[in-house]
Amino acid sequence: MKKQLLILSMFLFSFCSVFAQKTDTLVKKLDSLHKVEEKPQEKPINDVNKVDYTAQTNITFKTYFILLGTDLVQEVTGPFHASKKTWAEVGGFVVVEGALFAFGDKPIQKNTTTFMTNNPGLKSTSQYVTDFGALYEIYTLAAFGAYGIIFKSNKVKTTTLLATQSYLAAGAMESAVKFITGRVRPNAYTPEMENNGTFKGPSSSSISSSFPSGHTTAAFAAATVFAQEYKDETLIPVVAYTAATLVGLSRITQNAHWATDVVAGACLGYVTGKQVVNNYHRYARLKSGKVEKVSFHFNLQYYDGIFMPGMVCNF
Repeated sequence: MKKQLLILSMFLFSFCSVFAQKTDTLVKKLDSLHKVEEKPQEKPINDVNKVDYTAQTNITFKTYFILLGTDLVQEVTGPFHASKKTWAEVGGFVVVEGALFAFGDKPIQKNTTTFMTNNPGLKSTSQYVTDFGALYEIYTLAAFGAYGIIFKSNKVKTTTLLATQSYLAAGAMESAVKFITGRVRPNAYTPEMENNGTFKGPSSSSISSSFPSGHTTAAFAAATVFAQEYKDETLIPVVAYTAATLVGLSRITQNAHWATDVVAGACLGYVTGKQVVNNYHRYARLKSGKVEKVSFHFNLQYYDGIFMPGMVCNF
């Protein structure tokens, strides 16, 4: 409950910081650039070169919450302007989740529980791993932040701040979905519930907060940021996603989540992480002067004896 209250308060603070902005400020520019980048022939490539993380593109205290607020707004409004490709991907996710729910959840949970019972030595290891999707992750991010400050690495500091934004934004979405779905956790599931299913609808009860997995969401939200920001380093993305995957699997071995909860959490964390990184690089392009101005205007164009309406976007 404390975690949900913290995330909710951060959500409200960030939301207010967005709408308290005057027109044509950073929020407006980020939104305009976001719309321009939604339907490009080729999406802009995020520049992750170390030398491009400068004093100009640093994230200040005020900017942190502006970016977090726009992250949240884009998360909520994303489905309303998603492309056909995105909806096709969502459809694929629904099919996979549906098949896993129908044929995999209960067998996987039953077999995993039996395996863990027969191998008690793995229980403590599983608990240790699962903590890296909660409290230990906060310590890890704090350590990265301290490293960035001590060794004056703008890229490490920026990446750590983005990881915390992803953590909070994904947490807000995850908490909302948990409340709406009200899914019963496997460790609270009883045979008497068989006919009613595991999804109970809106509920704030801890035993009805299984979908999606919060630990997995948080782990993938942070891992995706590091993987995206260090995509030119082969080892970092591998380590980041491996660690996040182990956290997700530990939630199953701890009998705290169904397999579909973990898959949903991984997808939510991944999508949020990418969105946070993309939003920051829009900001970086604006601050570095690589995008001087973004504006739209409509006009009439004369072509082959016919006047036709057109739209021009200026940068």
